[in-house]
Amino acid sequence: MTATQNKVLEFKDLGLMDYQTAFDYQENLMKSIIEQKLKNRDRTDGIFEETPNYLLFVEHPHVYTLGKSGDEHNMLANAKKLKEIDAFFVKTNRGGDITYHGFGQLVGYPIIDLDNFKSDIHVYMRNLEEVIIRTIAEYGLKGERSEGETGVWLDVGKPYARKICALGVKTSKWVTMHGFALNVNTDLKYFDYIIACGIKDKGVTSLKAELEKEFSLEEISELKNKIKTHFEEVFEAEIN
Repeated sequence: MTATQNKVLEFKDLGLMDYQTAFDYQENLMKSIIEQKLKNRDRTDGIFEETPNYLLFVEHPHVYTLGKSGDEHNMLANAKKLKEIDAFFVKTNRGGDITYHGFGQLVGYPIIDLDNFKSDIHVYMRNLEEVIIRTIAEYGLKGERSEGETGVWLDVGKPYARKICALGVKTSKWVTMHGFALNVNTDLKYFDYIIACGIKDKGVTSLKAELEKEFSLEEISELKNKIKTHFEEVFEAEIN
């Protein structure tokens, strides 16, 4: 364990990066944090080194990812169709079912040691949702939680309830990887090829669809800053 809680996160915007490369990048950061935790655990002199935390932003080319507890039947497109729509299908080690990542989507990967914050995965997930709820509120959208379902939703309890942000994480030794995927300018037709998150009776949406406007590069930059600000507020952290 660490002697003090380090609540500083190093921010990295990875830009456009394929899923596997970003996965490897996350995993290497996660492993380095875990190695530091194990060194601290084994020390006998009482001198502990702080463990680092990271927040990564990235955009992926078209890819469908299936969580370790997911059902492959929720992938509706066969190999031929995937090739036709220029998309890949990947099994990954996060929780949750199937989701889509693609152009126009803002993906956030916090690689953090929860011992620096609160060692509670339920609290962590709700905090991630809160970050997005506060962020989209700045655009006049009321984000909500849906009981028994992760992510951020609009119009919960109504027939047209729809998800605007998906969540899926993995933890090891209380260190996190994966995170959230907020639909911004996302082409929503790509969700037609899956049963998103294994939920059949609810749709998906995006900031573009809800606000009826395409986000410019400058507006996406502003959106990223808003997410970082609310992350600092919710987690009582500092992002550098």
